[in-house]
Amino acid sequence: MLTAASANPNCRDCAHYVITHDARLPYACRVMNFKSARFPALDVLAASGTPCLRFKARRRRAANMERRG
Repeated sequence: MLTAASANPNCRDCAHYVITHDARLPYACRVMNFKSARFPALDVLAASGTPCLRFKARRRRAANMERRG
């Protein structure tokens, strides 16, 4: 069963999400290899009717900095 978080993943929390230098297509997904004018997960949902299955939680910077001490 899908939870609300898995049904609508937030691209900003995904390890594969990147910001591009293209002003027309500022967002991209590395694993699916495409750029978009909106969050890639929204395009995946619109095209396939299913939520993004490639979502991988990104390691947060705050956690990395705490380890460095």
